[in-house]
This record gives sequence, C-alpha cells and structure tokens, in this order.
Amino acid sequence: MIQQLNETVNYLKNEGMENLEIGIVLGTGLGGLVAEIEIITAIDYDKIPHFPVSTVESHHGKLIFGKIRDKKVLVMQGRFHYYEGYDMKEITFPIRVMKMLGVQNLLISNAAGAVNLAYKKSSLMLITDHINLYPDNPLIGKNLDDFGPRFPDMSEAYSNKLNNTLREIAAEKNIQLNEGVYVPVSGPNLETKAEYRMIRNLGGDAVGMSTVPEVIVANHMGLSCCAISVLTDECDPEKLEPVDIADILAAAAIAEPQLTSLYTELITRLN
Repeated sequence: MIQQLNETVNYLKNEGMENLEIGIVLGTGLGGLVAEIEIITAIDYDKIPHFPVSTVESHHGKLIFGKIRDKKVLVMQGRFHYYEGYDMKEITFPIRVMKMLGVQNLLISNAAGAVNLAYKKSSLMLITDHINLYPDNPLIGKNLDDFGPRFPDMSEAYSNKLNNTLREIAAEKNIQLNEGVYVPVSGPNLETKAEYRMIRNLGGDAVGMSTVPEVIVANHMGLSCCAISVLTDECDPEKLEPVDIADILAAAAIAEPQLTSLYTELITRLN
C-alpha cells in the first residue's frame, strides 16, 4: 500500500495539489459545497492512480482542489462504500492520501436516517461519537507504523475543538444542529423495524452506511476530524414507511444550504 500511496501522492502533487490544509468528504446528495470553491483543478477518480471509482449514481466521483475563503481544500465529491464491494483499505485510501498531501483537518458529511425520534427529516446532526457495526475495520492487518500506532486511541474520535466551533457557528446563524451518536451498517438495504429498535437501544441517534472507516483512519494518523449527518428520513419502527433514493436526495437538498453554511464558516475560522 505504501508504494501505491506514494504513486498517487506524486501524481496529485504534479497536478499542483500540495501544501493543503483541509480535506472534505461530501456524502449522498451533498455536493452543494462545491459551488463555494474557487476550483483550481478537478480530476475524475478514474484518472487517479490506485483510486477506487464510485459506483453510486448520486456520487459524482471527482477530486477537487481549490480554495474556500483563501484556504486550500481538497474535496472528495463522492465517497466509496463497503456495499459497493470495496474493502476498508480501499475506502480509506483517499484519507491517507489527504494526510500525505498536508491536510490537517478533515470535514465529513453524510446522509443518515434519524433513529432518535426527536430529530426530524432534513435537519442536521453533529456526530459526537459512533458505534461501529461494520463487520470489518480498515486497520486490520499489518500496521502501517509510519502512519500511526497499532492500537490507536478513539476517546476523542471527533475533534472537540472542531465540534465546539461548529456549535458556536450554528448558534450564531440560528441553525438547528442536533447532536448524537452515529451507527454505520454495511448496507445497501435499509434497516428492518427490529434493526432500528436495536440501534436505538444500543444508544444510536442516526444510522448510515459510511463515515466511520474514514474517521478510524483519520484518528490512526492523528488527523483532526468532524462529521455532520443530514437526516433524510425518520426511522420510527412503529410507523415505518418505504423510502427510496429519490426521497433521500430530496430531503438532503433541503438541508444542504445549512450544511454548506456551517462548513464554509468553519473553514474560515480554522488556523
């Protein structure tokens, strides 16, 4: 993997992508932040050596380098998922690349279902912790000692500093920012009524199919990160109704401007 990482990093440096500050991963239906970027370079994933290629229709599959408020950013417009058939090391490969290109703070977004019934569709949830229900882990196998320790600490998986800044921004902008525990599952099917009950009983507030592998690898490398879920459906097992991807995208589109506002202002305030 080290050789592949070096080849990818060298390719991207030759495209002008170096001395970066902030990495961003945009989730399902959440590409609006791209409109805020002064784009310098945009490269399709299939042009980048060793990069996976997103197979999900709502994920555009571009790596975008540019500036937001004079800060250099590297944006994944579209991520990779376990349910697409990728292993955890492939899913998190771009996060390691970001770190090697100088990224110090990682901002993640995703679409998720609200298991906490106090949280409503098209609202935002700041992830404060997670419960990992994936059957795999990106750190299984030989440890990459140059990146981090064999047994990385996860007591502050989501940066208190970044989260506190997001809380301040949300209060200033009068944006409702729920907080809670995110639970990832493999997908691609949505959950059964019994599974929603289980996730709620475990202490989960939202359920999704991404984010945690990236957070684990970020922590392994000492990369500060934060994550916000756009809650796209209400997962009440007693009143469960069918949901399709069109509904999810429509719900995400409603909340997307608020997410963009929060992250744009956060980028402005990062040192």
